[in-house]
Amino acid sequence: MPFTLKPEQGFGLDVEKTDYLKDHVDTGERWVLNFGPQHPATHTTLRLVLELDGERIARCTPHIGYLHSGFEKLGEHLDYNQYVTIVSRMDYLSPIANDICWHHAVETLFGIELTPRCKVLRTIMAEFARIQNHLLCVGAAALDLGAITGFLFCFNPREKIYDICDYISGQRFHPDWTRVGGIMKEIPDEEIFKKLCRQAMEDIKQALGEAEGLLNRNRIFIDRTAGIGVIDRKEAIAWSLTGPMARASGVARDLRKDFPYLCYKDNWDGQGARAVEFKVPLANEGDAYARFRVRVEEIKQSLFILEQLIDNIPGGPVDAFSDSKMVKPPKKDVYGSIEGLIQHFELIMSNRGWKPPIAEAYGAIETANGELGYYIVSDGGPRAWRVRTRPPCFINYQVMAKMTEGHMLSDIPAVIGSINVVAAELDR
Repeated sequence: MPFTLKPEQGFGLDVEKTDYLKDHVDTGERWVLNFGPQHPATHTTLRLVLELDGERIARCTPHIGYLHSGFEKLGEHLDYNQYVTIVSRMDYLSPIANDICWHHAVETLFGIELTPRCKVLRTIMAEFARIQNHLLCVGAAALDLGAITGFLFCFNPREKIYDICDYISGQRFHPDWTRVGGIMKEIPDEEIFKKLCRQAMEDIKQALGEAEGLLNRNRIFIDRTAGIGVIDRKEAIAWSLTGPMARASGVARDLRKDFPYLCYKDNWDGQGARAVEFKVPLANEGDAYARFRVRVEEIKQSLFILEQLIDNIPGGPVDAFSDSKMVKPPKKDVYGSIEGLIQHFELIMSNRGWKPPIAEAYGAIETANGELGYYIVSDGGPRAWRVRTRPPCFINYQVMAKMTEGHMLSDIPAVIGSINVVAAELDR
């Protein structure tokens, strides 16, 4: 169930909200400042064209698309498994969440039901991805406003999550971990995997406590974020905001609750297993500080979900396909037998094996920044005829002008940090 964070919860200080436009006289003398596309406070390639009246922002015009990556077009040239290497680069703060979402959409198109073991493993990594993303956002929010120690508190435990990604996939930064109906390979050793997860969770709990102790009652941090970039509930709905951006404005929407998938829904193991328990944190202030508090609470809820799953990973197959011709053979068979080599060749080079339907489908999951979804149109071939992505940052970033006009130039880093913009999701 959703629960609302009280205004005094976490810091206990009375913060006076300021109307920056009240009693302000516009002299009409403006000058233009380009904020980005490469700027230390943007963290990424985005550009804001600011019209300034003194140090106050009279107009803000956002510009996007500085990576020139062509992510969506590549979906027409790579098959349903190969394209996972592209989607993991769309949100590089938590790449494995993109992998899970892409193949969730593909499996929706194919009508594939995952095995219980695969669902649990994917849910575990989806929650670690959420924590991974939120830690950097919370830490960078402190860094942008001068608290470098807060950034270090949050950044260091992310290395433990990278260690887990490395262990299960062989890659730290872009795991490219999921496959149609399963994952790229079985976990090497389940006990080692659990040990790595538990250690990461302990480090995250400690780091989060240190960061909260540093920032929650810090007058400078609160003054720089409270009342800044306010979006109320009605505006959040009108702008189609999702994730912490919407929940910090009182919008109780979370796809894990509203459109459950994996272990977030009942009967995920086919035998009546209950969905994992967690709460959806809400705030009503709709400002940069509320978004900070919501993300911190979501980290705690993700840790609660992980505690329910780490010691309850079911056995059985990790791949949904019972036909051995539908999945890649083990490496030892590829190198050691002609049958394994032929099977590998047919799946990789000849695109034989599973055949997609002629249909279209949309699949979405709740990532750290909100609703990430993929719309796929299939013509029955080995690759999508058309792929369209619904990236949360692209939708959330559209309110940048609304959130900054009337504020001071120095408020720009606080607002950008509270949106948690990822440039690759802005690139078309």
